[in-house]
Amino acid sequence: YGQELNPESYAICKADMLIKGQDIANIVFGNTLSADGLFGKLFDYMLSNPPFGVEWKKIESVIRKEFEQMGYNGRFGPGLPRVSDGSLLFLLHLVSKMRPAVDGGSRFGIVLNGSPLFTGGAGSGESEIRRYVLENDLVEAIIGLPTDMFYNTGISTYVWIVSNRKPAARKGKLQLIDASGFWQKMRKSLGSKRKELSPEHIDDITRLFGDHVDVSRKVGAGETAPMAPISRIFRNEDFGYRTITVERPERDAAGKIVLGTKGKGKGKPVPDAALRDTENVPLAEDVDTYFKREVLPHAPDAWVDHDKTRIGYEIPFNRHFYVFKPPRPLAEIDAELKGVTDRILTMIGGLTK
Repeated sequence: YGQELNPESYAICKADMLIKGQDIANIVFGNTLSADGLFGKLFDYMLSNPPFGVEWKKIESVIRKEFEQMGYNGRFGPGLPRVSDGSLLFLLHLVSKMRPAVDGGSRFGIVLNGSPLFTGGAGSGESEIRRYVLENDLVEAIIGLPTDMFYNTGISTYVWIVSNRKPAARKGKLQLIDASGFWQKMRKSLGSKRKELSPEHIDDITRLFGDHVDVSRKVGAGETAPMAPISRIFRNEDFGYRTITVERPERDAAGKIVLGTKGKGKGKPVPDAALRDTENVPLAEDVDTYFKREVLPHAPDAWVDHDKTRIGYEIPFNRHFYVFKPPRPLAEIDAELKGVTDRILTMIGGLTK
């Protein structure tokens, strides 16, 4: 079963199905997001490689209608991403086609660019979609692929493995795998595609996923080479945070705090919008404890407006695999700078003769 918008790809797929003796009626032509050609069908396994960062302005009215009128009975109940990037709409489309866990469940893989991991602050459509899949414990793993893997773009891409039938060891957890160094150069480039995964690389990545443990490997040669993580296990809530609004009081010309005169703010300090700020507090940390430690020492008159607190989720993939490389010794840098300076002075001396 499948759906495809590109006429050439659609035709090739149908031809392939005919050769293999499959029912070509199961391959539908059309826009997956605006006209679901497989409405009501559920699947055990699914694969998708949607267009990266595709704008959905032309079909916005249809998408918003489904979102507003059908809610969670439709495909886009958790939220809508910004119009400039519909990647997460394809993710929600596949989630809607998962067989219920009580009937055996589903697993699917989808290739996305980097923006669905972190774009959008707390309360945004992107954050709410991430919140939905993480709080419902649907994401098994995200694998970062090498750059230059696709014909039409050289950007970094990520495979999301999503399932509603996680084994016990994976429940409540998300595995990140950095496979960006797993590649070999192609003998002949195909557009922007210059790298490929060898069968051995695929075996390595599959083994990392199957073992489901933290793994680090040496970066570079020699005994002093640093260790870099390539597989890390996190709790789902590790990616959640609260965005709190920190208010500070308005003051009059004499420096006295201005108090409200009516409503629920009567007798309380009036917040100064120009001094308003926000802080992101990890879900696992108590807001008051964080506020006393990180804010009050610098702004003793501040307070948190809890009515404005929003919960957000992001997956800062690269941050979790960053390995600090210490700078070169200062003496070495100074010697190099002196050498450059001496060469410049020699050149200038030659020009003045």
